[in-house]
Amino acid sequence: MRTVTRPSRTGTWDRFTASDPGLLRLMAGLRTVGAIALTLAVLALLRADISHMVAGSMAAMVATFAVKDKQRREQAVTLVLGLPVALTAMSLGALLNTHVIAGDLFFIALIFAAVYSRRFGDRGMALGLIGFQIYFVSLFVRATFSALPGLCGTLAIAFACSAVVRFGLVVETPERILERLRQAFRARLAQLVSAQIELLDAGPARLEKALEDVRLHTARLHETALMIQGRLDEGTSDSATASLVQRRVADAEIAAERLGVLLLSARSAERADTLTLHLPNAPLPAPGDWLRAQDDVMATLRRDLHALRMLIVRPVTHDRGPAVAHLRNRLLGYRDEENLPRASAAVQDVFRGIGEAARSVLGLRLAVDGPQDESDDTPATTRSREELDAEDVAIAGAEEKEPDDDGPTGLKRPTTRSAVQVSVGSALAIVGGEFLSSQRWYWAVLTCWVVFLNTASTGEILVKGYRRLLGTVLGVVAGVALAGLVGNHTWLAFALVLLFIFAMFYSAPLSYALMSFFVTAMLGLLYTLLNTYSPEVLVLRIAETALGAACGVIAAVLVLPVNTDRRTDELLGTVLSRLGDVTDAAVEQLSGGPALDLLDKARDLDTALDDLRSSTQPLTHPITPLRARRQTVRYLVALLETCAYHARSLAATAELLPYSKTVAVDPRLKRAGRRIADNIGVLVARVEDEGSEGVVETGASLAAMLEADTEGAMRSDRVTSRVLRHLQRLDEGVVGLARPLGVSVSSPDSESSRGRVGS
Repeated sequence: MRTVTRPSRTGTWDRFTASDPGLLRLMAGLRTVGAIALTLAVLALLRADISHMVAGSMAAMVATFAVKDKQRREQAVTLVLGLPVALTAMSLGALLNTHVIAGDLFFIALIFAAVYSRRFGDRGMALGLIGFQIYFVSLFVRATFSALPGLCGTLAIAFACSAVVRFGLVVETPERILERLRQAFRARLAQLVSAQIELLDAGPARLEKALEDVRLHTARLHETALMIQGRLDEGTSDSATASLVQRRVADAEIAAERLGVLLLSARSAERADTLTLHLPNAPLPAPGDWLRAQDDVMATLRRDLHALRMLIVRPVTHDRGPAVAHLRNRLLGYRDEENLPRASAAVQDVFRGIGEAARSVLGLRLAVDGPQDESDDTPATTRSREELDAEDVAIAGAEEKEPDDDGPTGLKRPTTRSAVQVSVGSALAIVGGEFLSSQRWYWAVLTCWVVFLNTASTGEILVKGYRRLLGTVLGVVAGVALAGLVGNHTWLAFALVLLFIFAMFYSAPLSYALMSFFVTAMLGLLYTLLNTYSPEVLVLRIAETALGAACGVIAAVLVLPVNTDRRTDELLGTVLSRLGDVTDAAVEQLSGGPALDLLDKARDLDTALDDLRSSTQPLTHPITPLRARRQTVRYLVALLETCAYHARSLAATAELLPYSKTVAVDPRLKRAGRRIADNIGVLVARVEDEGSEGVVETGASLAAMLEADTEGAMRSDRVTSRVLRHLQRLDEGVVGLARPLGVSVSSPDSESSRGRVGS
């Protein structure tokens, strides 16, 4: 019974950690709820009244979620600085309570300062947020000058309780977060392999669902890899270790994604297009019988995929013994063409892909867990270890990355522009809110404030405002029901408040509408505690929320606007430029040029692509009326993801050159990559200037170009088929980008054609 229960529990925990990478949402919820609960307990012992308990719980919440510094020492400094900021905001709120015009002008100035302070990093953002939110608390509890001493004492208790929970009860360190992220990456990698096994076994009726699961888990694995990248500098002991873990995570991600493409190809009548894994609802490739006709090969392939999954999920402490070593050695042997079954080339590629994935798992374990038992290694495993060791030495000697150049200045700086926009929108919200209610006008200001958080274009603000309004309407319905349920039961109300706060933080990264629902339901309970609840108050909240969202959109449209098209064009240009950088550097190294920092270039490309994907959400949202344009944008992003995959794969292959016996330098690749580079340059010019008249060139395949090149000093079979395949797919992907970007395409066999975005 014990042996059955333990794997079940492990699998459940792996699914949970995979759904919440690094347990970031869980820990944020626990930390915030713990700070509020401790504050309420202290205030209850001091026999504080309800208004002070509400103010204390809200202050504890703000003091906890506002602090985003990664190092504990920096968190402590921010928390210490935040208390005087909070005391000042509460004091000014109480003093200006009876001075309407002066209070409104100060509130607008405070809003401008709070948003502008984001330019000073995590600490500036935290202090600005604390100042704004505590001033809002003073309005919520209707602070007066006579009540100020008690409220200031409550703030001090709330900040102290927040510190106790953060540094004593729910302790978080960068190292712990990185370790949990690594566990989440392992769990998501195992989930992706499981989805690939389902893809292998799926019949015609379930093939589309199985492919959709592979797409989903591929995207989740990429998400976790990006999260790990953002935590490496603080979570590792030195830059060399950070680079090593980053390299191994990138290798594992590329190998897993490539394995999915190879499996799809083996199930198809022809080579599967990588775009199929990145474009939602993409048509399925024509089915083939390469696998179905060979039951013995099918069984071996299924067995090896299960073995690969076991190597991923098995703790390194359980790797002792010949059985595990045998599995690892067999899978790694496929890299050296050992024991490949008699099957089609596409099926043999899948076995090679399993070997590459096993190598990436071995590399990740060596990077994170250190040296392991080598007594049962075969020559193939020894060669893989030697390659990994050589890469480790090269990483340790790599140069530090150059710091980025300064960004725009003045009103072009995003923080300055947002500060002006939010201030104007808040002024409109104050005026309009006063007409709706002289007592609750600040709800409109709060909505205007939050719709600007983490947004960069008018479209993003519109979508966020819509989601907040939807969540608020549903939250009002829940608030009405909960008010009747709670009645005069104070501690039941506080317990539900804590539950909703946890749900709010846990759901925030998943759904803004769901988070707004929990916020509104919680506020209904707080109004009940303050004896100011009525259904009319919650209905008024809907009106104030709608007004605040509208004011935010008006300010975004009229004041220093950044429309969605311009924002996406800027990010698209950045993605294409970084795609060109990665491709040029990889081809240069594959052609015999000097070694470059390809991994950092590839991750810069991933980051830019992630920003572009986020910025296009308003264009792909279900409420957008431009259906054809939505499909075009989805196609464009999916095609860019496909190109980025092939560029990352080229970079990973290029970095194997000094150590691999299967990948060799070929100077002719420089010529083959020149067309890709030129075409990317044409696309960048088109995005930056619609009047650009450049033409994307097509022609013979890159493999044919190499065969026809008589100047090459090396035979074409020295270039691995993998390199040629990635170059060919990248070339096709770049040409495919021309149509949605409206760039002319020319080839020796066809006339130029032209298309337009959104047509």
